[in-house]
Amino acid sequence: MINDDGGGRVGSEFEFRQWGSDGVISHLGPGEVHVWSALLDPASTEIARFSETLSQDEKERANRFRFEKNRNEFIISRGSLRVLLGSYLRVSAHELSFAYSRYGKPYLADSDHISRMEFNVSHSEGIVVLAFTRGRKVGVYSESGWRNFDFEEIAERFFALEEKQTLRNTPPEQRGTAFFRCWTRKEAYIKALGNGLSHPLFEFDVSMAPKQISALLATRPDPSQADKWLIRDLPVAAGYVAALAVEADRPGKCNCGN
Repeated sequence: MINDDGGGRVGSEFEFRQWGSDGVISHLGPGEVHVWSALLDPASTEIARFSETLSQDEKERANRFRFEKNRNEFIISRGSLRVLLGSYLRVSAHELSFAYSRYGKPYLADSDHISRMEFNVSHSEGIVVLAFTRGRKVGVYSESGWRNFDFEEIAERFFALEEKQTLRNTPPEQRGTAFFRCWTRKEAYIKALGNGLSHPLFEFDVSMAPKQISALLATRPDPSQADKWLIRDLPVAAGYVAALAVEADRPGKCNCGN
């Protein structure tokens, strides 16, 4: 859990929970961001229970997956989202109704249940990460650190100039880690904005330094946006990298600890 002190500064207190570890938090206080994480077991005995919470269109979407593993991971991810939202809002998980922005970001469609609840979910290669807050935009993104591809080519195509230079100056044996740290931070930010990839990745800079809480360094064309967001890494399972982006309550540079 992350706690905002109400002055636009987000503190560093985390209560990062593994799904199913000790029940569900049912209260989301002012200025808090709750983050949940779970490794996805496609052979889980909970598949049927989670499937019962899904809407008809979600079940149809699940059935479009070619492989059972991918289908079951989707069911667990979406079912977990419904169960957690239902707990926060004190409604049955299957009663929730989602709508989608033009860029595909889900939000609660029933105005009686919105309560300014904001949420985001990232499901990627065996892991799900979910974030919840009230009255502020939030985005979360996870990635497997085992992926083998030409990340330097991706960086040259999509990263901002300062980020490209930082990656070039990073020792070769550390570049993969630095790339994934940068990539997840950037993706979490554009997911929070809700604009999808229509928001160019080169229009803002994030830090590649580890354990940096205020990781958004610069935004263009409006430089003041950099002071209005917190981007930080999340302590997910070994072999994965994840980041959270959340809007501050008020403008002002985040005064964040480690």
